[in-house]
Formats: sequence, structure tokens, C-alpha cells
Amino acid sequence: MKHLLKLEGMPKEDMLNILASVKDIKKGRGANEPKPLNAQTWAMIFTKSSTRTRVSFEVGIRELGGAVMFLNANDMQLGRGEPIKDTARVLGRMVHGAIIRTYAQSDVEEFSKLSKIPTINALTDSEHPCQILTDIFTFEEARGPIQGKIVTYVGDGACNVPLSWVHAAAALDFELRIAAPKEFQPNHETLAKTKGNISCTEDIKSAVDGTDMVYTDVWVSMGMESEEEERINKLAEYQINGELMRLAKPNALLMHCLPAYRGKEIDEDTFEANSETIFTQAENRLHTQKAILTWLAN
Repeated sequence: MKHLLKLEGMPKEDMLNILASVKDIKKGRGANEPKPLNAQTWAMIFTKSSTRTRVSFEVGIRELGGAVMFLNANDMQLGRGEPIKDTARVLGRMVHGAIIRTYAQSDVEEFSKLSKIPTINALTDSEHPCQILTDIFTFEEARGPIQGKIVTYVGDGACNVPLSWVHAAAALDFELRIAAPKEFQPNHETLAKTKGNISCTEDIKSAVDGTDMVYTDVWVSMGMESEEEERINKLAEYQINGELMRLAKPNALLMHCLPAYRGKEIDEDTFEANSETIFTQAENRLHTQKAILTWLAN
């Protein structure tokens, strides 16, 4: 049985198969597209708030012929202390697949093992595989194959998004540069697991120089609100702005997985100048996740 739990260890062939199908899925939306989830019901179990992830998965499942139920973990027995292993064994007897957005990566992996139904990681503290597959498709849609290109991540380099970028870079053979203060860089153990062309630096200008893509995300991830003031102070020099973007290649893409906090990780003018790419990136969550669902259904 197939799952999408993380990019770490995911076969390159599986990533490429998913990415190859997104273009046709996007182009064929609404035009008698296949219904691989016909007569299926999928559960979405979220303990973290969401806009793009929730909407794109709900719309995508329906467009693929399935039904979907949104389950806020705080409204379930999970919120009263029922272990994930029991929830998994109940839902596995009732629904055909599950999409989980939560804190611990171990919860998603335990659920997939015990539920015995296809399971998708829609974000954990460790990885965000759906987002990065979307980002790669968005880049390739605009600029061609990502292989051999340079991607620069700026900001909190130790959170889920850059960690998934680390594993994608190793699998798909592109250079990844992470610009972040030392304490916000991926740990040595994570980098040691990969064999890709991945570098970390505190020098934001050298990291952006000549890059094909500049990428940023929020400085304060969900669950880290108590660290907000400290994080903003430590990351203040890692804002994306026009001066920084001029160091990248002239046709470099700027991406942000949203929500964006203007004046912090990116300034207003730079965000708006690149808004078409950013909102295409957001739209592509729908098409990429439909490709993931189709891959799991086949």
C-alpha cells in the first residue's frame, strides 16, 4: 500500500511520476477528467489550522469523484486523549484514505501503519511533502526541469519546508542553498543523511547570488508563537527584498508558501512584484495534490 508520508527516502521515480501527471491534471480540470476516487470517502484530520491545504484537498477529492469529511482533532476523541493508534484502527475500517495535518511526524507514520489505508502527510513539524512537490512543479512549469538548477531558501532553515527541500534536492539533483543563522540551520544529522549538493550559510547575499529560485516562509511556525519576538529579532536580517532579489538571476522565481507576513520575511513591494508566481504556486497545490491522490489510488 502506498502513502505519502515524507520526501525523506521517497524513491525518485515516485516523485517524478507524480510531477509528470500534474500538467495533464491541471490542463484537464473539469473536462471529463477521470474519477479514481469514485465511491470513496476520505478523512481529513487536522490539529493545525489551514486555508490552502484544507481547501485544495477538499476540492481535489470531490473533483476526483470522492467524498470528504473534515475532522478537527480537537472535536474528536483525539482531543480528549484517545491515542492515535486507536483512532487509526477505527477510521481504517470506515474510510478509504486519510490526510493528516499535525505536529508529530510519528503520529502520521503510526496512523498509516495501523489504519491500513492510504495516508498523506499534509504537514508535520518535520516535513511538508505536498508543498515541496507543488513548488517543484511550479518551478518546472515556468522554467523547465529543476535538475541542475539552484534553489535558495532564506529564513528559518530548520523548519518543515526547508527540511523537505533538503530531501528533494538530494533525490532530484539540484543545488540547495540555505541562508539562515546557525541556530536556524538544519542539524548535522539531517544533512548527513543526504548526499545532495546542499550548503548552509549565514551569508544571505552569497546564497542568493546567481540563484534560479529564492524561497521563504514564515519566521514563526505554528506552535512556536511563544518564541515570536526572539525569532523576529534573530531573523530580521534575512528578509527578502528588492535589493536581495537583484543578486539572483534576472529570471529567478520568488516563492512563498503562504501565509505571508509583509514587513517580516518579505517586504510588501517584493511580494506584490512576484505575486503572480506566489498565487500560481498556491493554486498548484490543488493540481499537485490531485496528482498525489491519483497516484495513491492506482
